[in-house]
Amino acid sequence: MQLDDKTLLLLVYLIGGFVLIGLALPLMAKKIKPNYLYGFRVEKTIENPEIWYAVNRYAGKRLFVTGICFTVGALAFYFTPGLSVDAYAFLVLAVFIVIFVIGLIQSVRYLSMF
Repeated sequence: MQLDDKTLLLLVYLIGGFVLIGLALPLMAKKIKPNYLYGFRVEKTIENPEIWYAVNRYAGKRLFVTGICFTVGALAFYFTPGLSVDAYAFLVLAVFIVIFVIGLIQSVRYLSMF
């Protein structure tokens, strides 16, 4: 069985959305210790575990929302009649970028409170 391009993109997007959700859960649960590989890694968070856990929990929630919106957007646009593969790819990417950037800005603003 061979998948068409749009269906293949859907699978890639769904996997990507689930990966984002999977990465967000440990951050939200405060399970990730300060490190240089995974989390909201800036000098302020690395140096202070209290700030690390608070900011990563906050950012993790935004990453979780990004994963959900990305997944829902991929599914919704996939079933939109008459949408070309290029338009589908662009729209799903746009959803990701907008939601991710909003979450990033919110997280940076939250960090500035410390």
